[in-house]
Amino acid sequence: METKNVMIVGVGGQGSLLASKLLGKLLTQEGFDVKVSEVHGMSQRGGSVVTYVRFGDKVYSPVIAKGEADFIVSFEKIEAARYADILKKDGKIIVNSQMIDPMPVITGAAEYPVTVLDELRAKGVFVDEIDALSLARQAGNAKSVNIVLMGRLAKYFDIPYDKWVEAIKVSVKPQFVEVNLKAFDLGYNF
Repeated sequence: METKNVMIVGVGGQGSLLASKLLGKLLTQEGFDVKVSEVHGMSQRGGSVVTYVRFGDKVYSPVIAKGEADFIVSFEKIEAARYADILKKDGKIIVNSQMIDPMPVITGAAEYPVTVLDELRAKGVFVDEIDALSLARQAGNAKSVNIVLMGRLAKYFDIPYDKWVEAIKVSVKPQFVEVNLKAFDLGYNF
């Protein structure tokens, strides 16, 4: 199998690192060679967080180059646009419709680019937009946006639903398993 590439992007504190660890664990259990690389940046101050997950028969590098991502899972609209050039021509962006104001917007130096996803679509980019925050709240915890997005990503993978469920059970703390299973199901069946 050729190497597949998933890029998970978000803002610090949204759970993108847990999402990448969950995905890495699942893919390893499925027998793939997996490389996960995290770039934290100013993550604790609301800055961009990027994680690369690469898997296949043999993966030599954890980094995804421009034009190589099969999937970008974005926890926020601007982050989807920021990294769209990493996507393959036939790649897919799964994006949470949530808008988190970056510092220039907060300070009044800029306006939030509300049409950013429409602009990507106009360029021919496949954008699967989902209101993951609302679904996470429906599941019982707004912090489970990451698992909602993993549920959506699972629709594009040829890995059985129950394998994802098992990966969630071993990746999250026991007291959060139930809410995360609900969040995953809502994202999967959106």
